[in-house]
Amino acid sequence: MESLKSKYFLSHPDDPVIFHRKEMINARRPFEVLGNDKVRRNFDEELLELLASWEYTVITVCIDKKKHKETYLTWRFEPYHYCLALLLERFVFFLDQNGGKGDVMAESRGGKEDKKLKNSFEKLWENGTDYVDPTRFQKALTSKQLKVKLKTNNIPGLQLADIIAHSSRDEILRDQEFAAREFAPFTSSVISILQTKYYRRGGVHLWKTIHLKKEGPFGPR
Repeated sequence: MESLKSKYFLSHPDDPVIFHRKEMINARRPFEVLGNDKVRRNFDEELLELLASWEYTVITVCIDKKKHKETYLTWRFEPYHYCLALLLERFVFFLDQNGGKGDVMAESRGGKEDKKLKNSFEKLWENGTDYVDPTRFQKALTSKQLKVKLKTNNIPGLQLADIIAHSSRDEILRDQEFAAREFAPFTSSVISILQTKYYRRGGVHLWKTIHLKKEGPFGPR
């Protein structure tokens, strides 16, 4: 990832360029060079090659926030926190299946929001969910403290999540027949790559077992 940044954007370790999908799509600073069609094609090709070759596993959750609030008027989680519970359950399934332990990191959304999310994480670690006993969380996760980092910390995993989240969401919306528009070629290519990266249980994408509607991704960012 850092080599790609250095090649196209002159990123330096002391002042690294941070991949952010929205700025990259719109060729905004520091990605102005992507406004050149030839450079954009070359960059997209190299990025897609890396997305296909890197070793990672994807778990995506989408939620219709309006429907969620109407259905669960007294639910203890706001939608973002509810998605955290779903993601953690499936992350624990993944860790159990592979005999591993794991950390959880989220991209910072601000002091007050970060504190709420950390509190929700700690409650899940201590109390579990209707489907995962707390001891199972505690065995699989390395800490009861959620790690929260700023985008500027240059965390590769957070940048990877930012790059693929939109395409993953689009795939889910299409699967649920909510996406009427045609996808851009780059998005279609990312979706194809993600078919080899999703976490499956019994050969089925985990997101297909969740009730999904229109609102977008709440993955670890």
